[in-house]
Amino acid sequence: MIIVKKSGYLFFKNFKFRCSLGKNGISNKKKEGDGITPRGIYKLTKIFYREDKIKNIIAKIKKVKIKKNMGWCDDPKSKFYNKLVKLPNKFSYEKLYRKDNIYNIVIVLNYNTNPVIKNKGSAIFIHIAKKNYKNTQGCLGLKQEDLIKLIQIIKKNQKIKII
Repeated sequence: MIIVKKSGYLFFKNFKFRCSLGKNGISNKKKEGDGITPRGIYKLTKIFYREDKIKNIIAKIKKVKIKKNMGWCDDPKSKFYNKLVKLPNKFSYEKLYRKDNIYNIVIVLNYNTNPVIKNKGSAIFIHIAKKNYKNTQGCLGLKQEDLIKLIQIIKKNQKIKII
């Protein structure tokens, strides 16, 4: 199991990777936009990636190429809340195809997915960390090469424990 600690490190097998956390740390996530990385055990469900930026990803879990019209709904008023959506969309969303490169590779966690509870939080990913591991809105951020290394060694149905 992958372990993430509030110290800002991710541990898996013999690896220890520095990671960014939500601006309000690890806790029991209460609502959309609270800046908390949710404590708990989650499954890594799929990988989204920019084929124009990342070549030859080797992974045992499902990979999906990010297209310019892809987003992730973060609007509790939508029936597609916390799901992949096609853009443009009348509800609020996060674009997956971004200029800042943090979503060049994204691993989706099954946080708040079955069932989806409105306003409990959405788009909890492992993605590329911003410069100096700047805090996220609730995701985990890893250096690109660490994220690629992690993807190569995780197995199908891999779980992550955020403590």
